[in-house]
Amino acid sequence: MRICFISRRYFPAISGMSVYAQNLLRELVALGHDVTMVSQYRGDALGRGVYGGGSPPPVPGVRVVGLEALGEQNGGQFENDIQTIIDTVERLHAAQPFDLVHAQYGYPPGLAALLLSRRLDIPNVVSIQGGDGHWVGVNCCGTHQRAIRTVLDHAGAVLIGCQSFADEVIGHHGTAPERFTLVPGAVDVRRFRPRLDWQPVQWVDAAHPTLLYHGRVDRRKGVLDLLDAFAQLAPERPALRLIVSGIGPDLEEVRRRVAAAPWREQVELAGYVEYDEVPQVYHRADVFVSPTYAEGFSNTILEAMASGLPCVAAEAVGVVDCLRNDDNGLLMPPGDVPALVAALARILDNDALRRRLAETALHEVRTTYAWSVIGRQIDGVYQQLVGTAPDVNWSEDLTAPEACRYRDAPHLL
Repeated sequence: MRICFISRRYFPAISGMSVYAQNLLRELVALGHDVTMVSQYRGDALGRGVYGGGSPPPVPGVRVVGLEALGEQNGGQFENDIQTIIDTVERLHAAQPFDLVHAQYGYPPGLAALLLSRRLDIPNVVSIQGGDGHWVGVNCCGTHQRAIRTVLDHAGAVLIGCQSFADEVIGHHGTAPERFTLVPGAVDVRRFRPRLDWQPVQWVDAAHPTLLYHGRVDRRKGVLDLLDAFAQLAPERPALRLIVSGIGPDLEEVRRRVAAAPWREQVELAGYVEYDEVPQVYHRADVFVSPTYAEGFSNTILEAMASGLPCVAAEAVGVVDCLRNDDNGLLMPPGDVPALVAALARILDNDALRRRLAETALHEVRTTYAWSVIGRQIDGVYQQLVGTAPDVNWSEDLTAPEACRYRDAPHLL
């Protein structure tokens, strides 16, 4: 099957979408598909600073076409980028026809996929990512609301990572529940493994127990809450260390707060980390912390579980589907700093708890969330759709631009 996979972000962008795309592409190639990836990227200084950016690198077995998101960079003109995606894929299709188009992220790639299906008469699949449910068309603007609802209601298949996230999207947009195909997040368990000398009750550095935050440095991910919690823990635990790994829209705010804190020597800001080096980041830590406010499905939590780390996380959309409180992790309400402090103190002080949570999580991630399983599930969706006619019973009058907070700060979408 010839598949056109449209991604909004791929490496060198640091994003869960990049990780998802890399692993899915690898599985599709292994299953014998002929895959072309058309990937948007940010080439400007702001985009590179927030997510990383630049043209996507070669992908083994995949044709890669990079499209700089010039419209997004120029005042959030997403409509221009949608047209660029369409023109590019139509040109590729004319040279060698595709059987199916799969868009990662409902907007803008998902809307581009629906428009392409209408023009090329091929089916489409859309993977809904976190921002689609949390932000696109939610207290945003009519343009984005119409666009995302059209994608949700008319895509050939709508893949979503978990039930809690599907419920959120249903609440925001009134989507019929049967529109969703649940495809859990997944992790490369060959890449992410416990360190060789792994013992969940022993600190990596006996003198300095270490907490790890890895991911987008964004207040919506709870990173500022974690700093507030660490400020309460650090004075009584001078040996405690915190690693904040990643880049994002609030990196400068994190730097400012840490630099002004009396516990600044206990915190390391690791910054941008190449994906090949990420497993070593997990191996430097004893406890993974994710106080996020919402996820589509958390890649970093799965990576931490596969790396043998006990997890403390917020009881949030996209988290509760893979972590259960006091079973394979500790959960606290999003934004509740005192509860986060209490959970961290509990896990730091209880060897038996750390062992039980880490061992339970490691077994579960290996048996449930391996990419080999998820890749076959997505392939099954393709097999059901290939050769079928796309749904074209919707209006194209969707993209008239309106004032929107994401036109002022498009990198946050």
